[in-house]
Amino acid sequence: MITGSFEYHQPGTVPDAIALLSKLGDDARVIAGGHSLIPTMKLRLAMPEHLIDLQACQELKKISVSGGEVCIGAMTTQAELIASEELHQAAPIVRETSLQIADPQVRYMGTLGGNVANGDPGNDMPALMQCLDATFVLSGPDGERTVLAREFYEAAYFTARDDLEILTEARFPVCAGGYSYEKQKRKIGDYATAAAAVLLSKGGDGGCETASIALTNLADTPIYCQQASEHLVQNGVSDASIADAVTSAMGQIDPVDDNRGPAEFKRHAAAIILQRAIQQAWSRA
Repeated sequence: MITGSFEYHQPGTVPDAIALLSKLGDDARVIAGGHSLIPTMKLRLAMPEHLIDLQACQELKKISVSGGEVCIGAMTTQAELIASEELHQAAPIVRETSLQIADPQVRYMGTLGGNVANGDPGNDMPALMQCLDATFVLSGPDGERTVLAREFYEAAYFTARDDLEILTEARFPVCAGGYSYEKQKRKIGDYATAAAAVLLSKGGDGGCETASIALTNLADTPIYCQQASEHLVQNGVSDASIADAVTSAMGQIDPVDDNRGPAEFKRHAAAIILQRAIQQAWSRA
């Protein structure tokens, strides 16, 4: 299908983009890689009169690691996340996750900001950012503010971002210990039927010092599993504690029947995927 007519804008800086967005208001939409917005425009589910393309905003394309913190600009592509050795050393789970998103053609255009900002529960990066305890930087007419990834998602396609704000970067601590992003999907390039991001670190006594678990596409938002994470820290990582953590996490999900299967199948897949992710992360720790 063909989109409705619209006027195209390509500002060169973030302040210029914010000024345009403020001027045009509800008639405008910001576009990054376009993989979410363009299909909805073709289906006439979205019909913005103005598109504000961020491709020329070079300050949004960056990866930096400094002072124990990783900073990634919103227009950094999945391919660039995969290629960065500096990022791989600081947070290898990012590459593992990016490699499971769609296909190479999509990853060359799809951006971190586009993946996390629109609130699609099927996207992989939102749960990863929650697992990493990331902070999102939002820029708008009133300046910058930050929102924790674990507090950013409110419902499917609804987030804490104001309509006149642009998500400009994500920040999170350098990772230590083991990691895993496990994903079950119908075919290569598809959204997850169920996916799990896990970070674990060992203490000096061999116990679990830190744990972080988040789930993808099993509710109308990504799910950070705080209770399951705390259970592994308190009880260590064993077959029994993993089973208990999985049971706890399954109590938080709310899958629905769709073309990826019935809800009961998704629950079954989610439990297996999470168990595998915890085991993999612990073996790497």
